[in-house]
Formats: sequence, C-alpha cells, structure tokens
Amino acid sequence: MNHESDPTRSLKRLFIIIGNKASTGDFNLNDLPSSGGRMDIVCRFIAQSLFISHGIRKDSGAIGVLLGEPDPPRSILVHGGKVRYMSPDERNVAGLIRKALKHRGEEWKETSPGIFTAKKSVNEILSELGDFSIFYLREDGRDIFDLSIGPEEKTVFVMGDHLGVGGDIEELILRKVRGIISVSPLSLQADQCVVLIHNFLDRLERSRNIELD
Repeated sequence: MNHESDPTRSLKRLFIIIGNKASTGDFNLNDLPSSGGRMDIVCRFIAQSLFISHGIRKDSGAIGVLLGEPDPPRSILVHGGKVRYMSPDERNVAGLIRKALKHRGEEWKETSPGIFTAKKSVNEILSELGDFSIFYLREDGRDIFDLSIGPEEKTVFVMGDHLGVGGDIEELILRKVRGIISVSPLSLQADQCVVLIHNFLDRLERSRNIELD
C-alpha cells in the first residue's frame, strides 16, 4: 500500500472485530441488532476502542470487518486522531458507518473526517499491517499480563463478535499473528475485551514513565 494512502500509519494501537452478519448495505438506525446484523456490537466496539472520559485516544483506531449481506466483505476504519462528529453512542457511530458504506471502492476512502472504508477482507487488512505486531484474542490464549511489548511497538488485536471467528478466517489470522492472547478465561463481549487491553497497555506505559522518572 502507498504510505500516503495508509490510514493506519500514525496509529499505535489498533483493534479489529469480525462482524459475521454485520450489514454491508443500508440498515435501520433504530434496529441495529436485527436490520444491522448486530451492528450494535460493532458500534460499541468502536466506541470503546477510541473514547475515554471527556476525550478520545488519538493514537488508537478500530476496524470493523463486515461480512453480512448484501456486499461482503466491507471494512470500516475509524482513526482516533482524525475522527470528527462522532460520539460514543451506538446510533451516532452507526449513522457514520451507514454513510461510509455508500462508497463502494476497493481501496481506503475517507468518507468523513477520520472514517475510512474499503472492500477489504481481514486477510487483506492484516497483510497491510506489516509494521504492527498482530495478536488474536481467544479464551485459551496466553494471559495478556504475560505479554512483553516494547515501548515503540505498534500492536493490533483481532477478535470476533458474539459468533466468534469462523474456521477459514481463523486459519488465515493464525498465519499472521505474533501470538494468541486472552484477557479472561470467560467469553467476554468484544467491547469489554478492548477495555481490558487498553487498561493493560495504559498501565504498562505508566510503569515505564515512572521508571524513567
């Protein structure tokens, strides 16, 4: 990918969710679970990837890989340092996704500030993230607190929605990851996993800053 056209280039943390039935066309903003193919899960995931109290994580991004009808796959990327006009509520996020899905191009296109879309599969996206360390979330993975991450290391975390990740897609993911990690022995919701990962990385950064002081 051309460096100038890469919307992930200034991100340090990136979160990817596989939306197994998430709509790739029009959907009803008042019925995200049904008409949107559980688009509500994708929206909560994006919100927790980016928002903090009274602010947003400018070095973090989120990608929803949408595999529902009528035109899968479609991917939506939200860049925390560039996004505008987004609030954490599901309906607002869904409205911006619905607007982005009107674009049908193969490559990343910015449809509103900080929101990009492309007709890309998870395999294509991971292949583009050569400067990131890729981790896959699964309950039987290595405990995240045993993970060693360098101070300048860029990380991406891939996970499924309420249906998990299909065998074929999981096989593709496993070919590209640095490791399989777990944040809990229980099967948590995707947005809960994101919060726990942020917490781990925030604490890691704080401990490094304390050591430098």
